[in-house]
Amino acid sequence: MAGKRIIITIDGWSSCGKSTLAKQLAGELKYTYIDSGAMYRAITLYFLRNHVDWTQQEAVTKALGEITLEFIFHEATGSSEIMLNEENVDYLIRDLVVAEKVSEVAAIKEVRTFAVRQQQALVSAALASSTRERTGLVTVGKRA
Repeated sequence: MAGKRIIITIDGWSSCGKSTLAKQLAGELKYTYIDSGAMYRAITLYFLRNHVDWTQQEAVTKALGEITLEFIFHEATGSSEIMLNEENVDYLIRDLVVAEKVSEVAAIKEVRTFAVRQQQALVSAALASSTRERTGLVTVGKRA
């Protein structure tokens, strides 16, 4: 199986342990885990840092155009961390201020569309990778 790249998507009901399983599986396989919740928290962090008024569609659209999200896998820790515009913000997004606002930001249609497109781009990049390294992704879906 060396050299093959696969994407594993775990689907299930809300609060059934999908993320916990996905993180453990990704760490064990040394795969990148795409944490959609971390993506929304990183977007929220960007909005807070840049004083974006997320009640204004034009401000949201402009801000989203300035955001790049990616995940990096750290072999030493066996975990993936989120990068916001090339800055590792994995610990910053766990801040209480971000946690208090992330639901508001994630509820915005443009933000959700942006996050899904970023996830799709990460998946496409992994599939198009020509490296010989063992590369893969673990993602999580949620049933209604």
